[in-house]
Amino acid sequence: MKYKSNLIALLIAGTFFRASAQQDDVIVVNAAKSEGKISPTMWGVFFEDINMGADGGIYAEMVKNRSFEFLKPLMGWSVKGDKIKEGDLLVLNRQDAQLANPRFLRATIKDAAKGQAGLTNEGFKGGMGIKKDLEYEFSLMYRQQSPGITLHVELVDEQNNILGTGVLKPTDISGKWAKQEVNFKAGTTAAKAKMNIWFEGNGVLDMDMISLFPADTWKGRKKGMRADMIQMLADMKPGFIRFPGGCIVEGTDLANRYQWKKTIGPIEERQLIMNRWNTEFAHRPSPDYFQTFGLGFFEYFQLAEDIGAEPLPILNCGMACQFNTAEVVPLDQLDPYVQDALDLIEFANGDASSEWGKVRASMGHAEPFNLKYLGVGNENWGPQYIERAKAFQKAIKAKYPKINLIYSSGTDPDSDRFHFLDKELRTMGADIIDEHYYRSPEWFLKNASRYDSYDRKGAKVFAGEYAAHIDGKTTGSNRNIWQAAIAEAAFMTGLERNAAVVNMASYAPLFANTEGWQWAPDLIWVDNMNIYGTPNYYVQKLFSTNKGTQVASALAAGKSVSGLDGLYVSAVVDSMKKELIVKLVNTRDTEQNKQVSFEGLKLVGSEAQLTVLKGHLTDQNTIDKPLAIAPTQAALKLKGKTAALKLPANSFVMLKVSYK
Repeated sequence: MKYKSNLIALLIAGTFFRASAQQDDVIVVNAAKSEGKISPTMWGVFFEDINMGADGGIYAEMVKNRSFEFLKPLMGWSVKGDKIKEGDLLVLNRQDAQLANPRFLRATIKDAAKGQAGLTNEGFKGGMGIKKDLEYEFSLMYRQQSPGITLHVELVDEQNNILGTGVLKPTDISGKWAKQEVNFKAGTTAAKAKMNIWFEGNGVLDMDMISLFPADTWKGRKKGMRADMIQMLADMKPGFIRFPGGCIVEGTDLANRYQWKKTIGPIEERQLIMNRWNTEFAHRPSPDYFQTFGLGFFEYFQLAEDIGAEPLPILNCGMACQFNTAEVVPLDQLDPYVQDALDLIEFANGDASSEWGKVRASMGHAEPFNLKYLGVGNENWGPQYIERAKAFQKAIKAKYPKINLIYSSGTDPDSDRFHFLDKELRTMGADIIDEHYYRSPEWFLKNASRYDSYDRKGAKVFAGEYAAHIDGKTTGSNRNIWQAAIAEAAFMTGLERNAAVVNMASYAPLFANTEGWQWAPDLIWVDNMNIYGTPNYYVQKLFSTNKGTQVASALAAGKSVSGLDGLYVSAVVDSMKKELIVKLVNTRDTEQNKQVSFEGLKLVGSEAQLTVLKGHLTDQNTIDKPLAIAPTQAALKLKGKTAALKLPANSFVMLKVSYK
């Protein structure tokens, strides 16, 4: 009897386990069971001027140290020709007479022919990328102390072969500062060019803001942004763009902090500062890294408008970087910092007759930018942060109650610091709390359910900076491997499932120059001529361009799929496009067969659109192979309301069906 009862028990257990396994193989997506709305800002982009992201990056200026304001005034420049004698080229400093841009170069030229007296600018990291048949605009500010000098501009390659030339003869003889430009085309392509300026004639010429821009800027704007880099952002259709960072908001000390009012108005009146990433990493020194602010707050707002993203500025809250000096402004001296925030909202949203709205209008944008979000501090922590955050909250909410304020929860998503801040901010009634996580791929897989238990009625979450970091021995773009990207994809299904809590998310950092990076991994890599998206970029893009409007229920055996058999799943309904979108991440190194069953809607047609992103864990994209890992698409036949899926090993699969 005992043997017989054991046999029956085994048969019952076997039947149960087979049934459970079959249930696990079926993922039921029910569009009628909504688990919350998805914010239009759900997936966005984070921009910081790190890794030559702005100067030498999206800001298309090609001349380094155009206004001679670097710590070494002639950094980036070299003197050429045997007609230049001691004292013929002098850097003068106007000091208090011109605080924002005090230095300029005075050239005293005597009987010089072309090629006998001149200057060379080396450009940013890797030189200047010059394209055949493209037009370039050379410009400068000048003042003729003694007229008689003609400028010959040359672009030359590494072998000093001439790529293009232009001639500029100053015409203003008033003795005051004037602007002038000349356009010319390049006849040849070169990836690492430089610019020569040869002086011809006799005279004394003061020069400032010596500049070179390509004509193919974003939207063709003069002195604008590098088009291919902005297009990569536009293609993501981000819900927001966070700017200007990042740690540069804090600065190494308060004197080095980002001050938005110094980044608007005429370019020559914007006050350059040293970029804090200039000295941050001893193993990647960058002594020529500064912020010229040709890309300033007006341009950031304009960029957000261009690509249909909400602007999300972050302002200093009276605290410098706590990893560096940890300077804080005394609370009784915090008012100017709070006023900067109030003035920024007026700059963005104020009527053209208001003080700061008038400044915006004078820059060419009469209509408001409709700012809705503002960040108070970046990666700040401790009770000193809470004190300052409360001061900002009180003042801003009193005048602009509809502005959503975003607060820092520090740098560590699991520490006592984080839990202190999270509790205090929720007690304050914070609108949105910014969480950051730079962690291993394993951390991202384990934390895909992080927000399942968060309070749905409390503060919303902004996953403001995140990226999976593999073993620190790997450097540069080699850190952007598929292992990191697929872990992020798995984690993002958890963010999407919990869109009722998580309203915003952005990978960081955004851009990196192959010859000027300090921090890796990064979403997009560039050199002077080329650009490519990493596997991480394509993960972000698939989520961002397929974010939907509501979260749909997606269950296996009645439970959310978050790590079950190495599988991570989320589903959304797009009520505008009438689509149901399911995202599945298989983190196993073997193929899995799953069925997706659709409920709660009436499908249109008998096919689904299948998108697959896959690779070996160590695979990566490069300048030479930019699409080694990129999405592929195919049609998939449905069986009624069921799709039979083969999920490749280490893959991110997206299934899209249309409904009535």
